[in-house]
Amino acid sequence: MNYNLITILGPTAVGKTKLAAQLAYHFNGEIISADSRQVYKHLNIGTGKDLSDYIIEGKQIKHYMIDVIELPDEFNLFDFYKNFFQYYHLIRTKNKTPFLVGGTGLYLSSVIQNYDLKEVENEKELFDFLQQKSLDELKNILLEVNPNPHNITDFASKERIIRAIIVAKAQKQVEKKVEIHSLNIGINPGREIVKKRIKERLEKRLNEGMIQEVESLLKKNISPERLIRLGLEYKFITEYLIGRISFEQMQNDLYKAICAFAKRQMTWFRKMEKEGVKIFWLPEADFERAKEIVKSNYEFV
Repeated sequence: MNYNLITILGPTAVGKTKLAAQLAYHFNGEIISADSRQVYKHLNIGTGKDLSDYIIEGKQIKHYMIDVIELPDEFNLFDFYKNFFQYYHLIRTKNKTPFLVGGTGLYLSSVIQNYDLKEVENEKELFDFLQQKSLDELKNILLEVNPNPHNITDFASKERIIRAIIVAKAQKQVEKKVEIHSLNIGINPGREIVKKRIKERLEKRLNEGMIQEVESLLKKNISPERLIRLGLEYKFITEYLIGRISFEQMQNDLYKAICAFAKRQMTWFRKMEKEGVKIFWLPEADFERAKEIVKSNYEFV
């Protein structure tokens, strides 16, 4: 197969970003991030936005879709999908190799499995019209245009319902969309090792100021509800800071939630494989082995 993208995927805490940066350095590439929370500015420690991972041999590897949006604004699947193709073509025009790296299964699937997502005509006018509707009216409109919504979080807030209606009404092809044939390299050290690394990483991030990071967001008038919707670190630390749970409960519940998240990530990737996606699995973020997979399968032009 003639591949036109290299994707590095896997559960949290396995070293995806560093491996992708090493490969991009070696194969003259640039990286598009597929992380649903690293797109937000100021979410640094909690999202694991380790920008030093993008520095290889003293060189900064160019990366996209990190730090692109301010809270409390929303960023969703369609925003990712549309931006992916913009950055993909930008990378190709530089005669560089495009890499995709992350663990957000839905974002990865949309590209690797060539979802047919479309844009809506006159989006601003539709948005302004929907803003005037009540929450119940919006829920009814969403169920009219999409009677079987797959994502129940679409009903979590007025903003999400509006975005879901806009996506459901979309008819226009995404600009610059092309068919993607991705060479996929996955990292999976095994569940027990991943759980151990999650525990170690959580302790490290708490010591590095993750709680203070969430405090600073609350002081910027980002609502607790908005932070809780971000999930995982931001959800549990916010609940601790506003007095809903103790520090010990926060730490224990957060660890369990991240482990459960890692399990769901692997379930998603196995589902992709059952649907015909080929993934070359590695037990560790092994640069030499990954480099050989790329050299044996990817045809550089």
